Amino acid sequence: MTHPSPKAQREFTGWHMLTIMVVFFGVIFSVNLFMATSAVRTWTGLVVENSYVASQQFNTKLANARDQAAKGWQGGLEYGAGTLTFTLVDGDGAALTAQSVTIAMSRPIGTKGDQTLHLTQSANGSYSAPVELQTGVWNAAIMVDFADQPDYEHRARLNVGL
Repeated sequence: MTHPSPKAQREFTGWHMLTIMVVFFGVIFSVNLFMATSAVRTWTGLVVENSYVASQQFNTKLANARDQAAKGWQGGLEYGAGTLTFTLVDGDGAALTAQSVTIAMSRPIGTKGDQTLHLTQSANGSYSAPVELQTGVWNAAIMVDFADQPDYEHRARLNVGL
């Protein structure tokens, strides 16, 4: 009867440890490089053109927004059949008439497809513009200019085809 010979134990050397450390930190470095590259390519980081000027206007814009909310102003944004429609009504539900309505459409991530639309007033008091939006999530920054009162700003998020 023969007995199998015991396997020779492999010794853990410094080269094994070096290999483990190089692979471990190589994976960490590669993932960090990928994430940093993706972040830079997908978002510009630009929120306002000039942060100093925006900070100087903040209190005025906040006071205007509070006053408009107290008056019951409500804005609504809809998209369907290739038309973007914005409505702005006062506390009594009457449509407000503006000099101009502009909407900056953008994606939450990236700048592909960003566009600025100038809406025209319809007979029912709403504002609309023809536009073909790709499927996905869109951010809308709406600026309404009035001749006799402070401007109205509204932010909305649209889910197109979801």
